[in-house]
Amino acid sequence: MRFSKVWTIASKDFKIFRNKKGILYSLIGFQVFVSIGLPLIIQFASTKTGSFSDPIIPRLINAFSFWFVIGAAILPTSIASYSLVGEKLEKSLEPLLATPVTDEEILIGKSLAAFIPAIISIYIGAIIFMSLIDIFSYKKLLFLYFPNWNIAVILFILSPLTCILDIGFNIIISSRVNDTRSAQQIGMLMILPFATIYVLSEMNIISVTVNNLFIISAIVLIIDIILFYLIKNIFRREEILTKWK
Repeated sequence: MRFSKVWTIASKDFKIFRNKKGILYSLIGFQVFVSIGLPLIIQFASTKTGSFSDPIIPRLINAFSFWFVIGAAILPTSIASYSLVGEKLEKSLEPLLATPVTDEEILIGKSLAAFIPAIISIYIGAIIFMSLIDIFSYKKLLFLYFPNWNIAVILFILSPLTCILDIGFNIIISSRVNDTRSAQQIGMLMILPFATIYVLSEMNIISVTVNNLFIISAIVLIIDIILFYLIKNIFRREEILTKWK
């Protein structure tokens, strides 16, 4: 595999995405809601309870931190679906297949084009989120709540694995649908298992502890590996022109 070819494919998609306002709005909207909106809720909750050290506040912060995993299951969807289904509709995938690049280089290049903007948006949002939470915690308790092991596992293990999972899911969807809207709608189903975990954590049925995050990460990793082999069977140059219609 030649990384120069992979990066050329990814760079071409980056240029296309810059002109797609819907993609930019989704990346910015996520940052505003999660990185600014959720800390304001924490501040409001601490004001209502009268103490930032109330047991409900750390549990709420840990649950809200899981939104960066949910974001990893949402943000790549619009990018990946357009990158693959969009090119299929615009008949620009066929010329790409005619170039001297391998199937793996095309697949990895397009995956990187969806992965990099999404994970950068998540990391920027996380920096803002942690900074605001630390401001609140320092004022109330004279210590910084972040960084901690929970957010480290979320940002550096679970979120990237979830991004990869979402991209792989969208690649499979792209082989079965013919328009970007349908691809995005079906792709959003990936949010359901992670949203369920979040709701259960808010209901105090499960805890977003480091051990549980590692278990979830291991499950996502196994699914990523399974999807990798499925995608290798789906994304075949000789079948795309005849089956991806």
